[in-house]
Amino acid sequence: MHLSELAKSGEFIITCELASPKGVNVQDFLDQADQLKSYIHAISIGDNPRATMRAGSWAMCHLLKSRDIEPIMELATRDRNRIALQSDMLGAAILGIENIILSDGHDPSVGDHTEATRVQDLNCISLAGAAKTLAGGHDMTGHALDGTPSLCLGITANPGLEPLEKQLDTIKEAVAQGAQFIQTQPVYDPAVLERFVDSIYNLDVTIIVGHMMLKSVSMASFINSNLEGVTVPDAMMKQLEGQPRNIAVETSLQMSTNLIKTIRPLCHGIHFIPASWERYVPRIIEALTDR
Repeated sequence: MHLSELAKSGEFIITCELASPKGVNVQDFLDQADQLKSYIHAISIGDNPRATMRAGSWAMCHLLKSRDIEPIMELATRDRNRIALQSDMLGAAILGIENIILSDGHDPSVGDHTEATRVQDLNCISLAGAAKTLAGGHDMTGHALDGTPSLCLGITANPGLEPLEKQLDTIKEAVAQGAQFIQTQPVYDPAVLERFVDSIYNLDVTIIVGHMMLKSVSMASFINSNLEGVTVPDAMMKQLEGQPRNIAVETSLQMSTNLIKTIRPLCHGIHFIPASWERYVPRIIEALTDR
């Protein structure tokens, strides 16, 4: 089901990111997916995230579909030219993968294959245009298609990254080309999210806000130092200070629950980035839904 359709139905969308295996053993991946299945609307699979080679996102999305779990497939322009990008979108549609996040991808210099060449034949805006062309029945060179894909396109955004105006231009262009949802980086300050949402209030687009649970003060400090545009407020860090691990976990889950409840009126859904805390995602969702 298209995420945009789910949003229009009035449901608060809950998605979660899972990592593809670095290899062919998929059992752990499937076990995690099965544990999340009854709590989430969809599972998002990155396309060699942070330029680290992993099993193809389309393959993992296909496995999710076979288990009646709605997938969201990331498609990065970094590794493919326009022929391959169009081919992969058609292939995804054939496999029933409808929700696709378009991204430029991290530079290979930050990944595990630093000698890799960045292709970048298209950027995420021109890729959205290519998808729109495919949906219209033709490829980028004007050749007719034998059957057209029905895709729900998404893009990524970082509400805390300045200058915000530059991002807004990209978002507006992507929406004009057919993007229907935005998946954001984590936001820990409701005021930052409110400013971002207010800046795109006139766009017909579904906003799904990223959320990463804070395991410790050191993790929060790492985020502040290394994730551009993402800031954990001092007040949240102080809540985790000096706590033994078992207490810190409970504090973290309560902070996540409180934050999501606060920002819920500002967006259409939440996207969990569990960072190996997949087992705690259901607990937060239960607290949100009072199951």
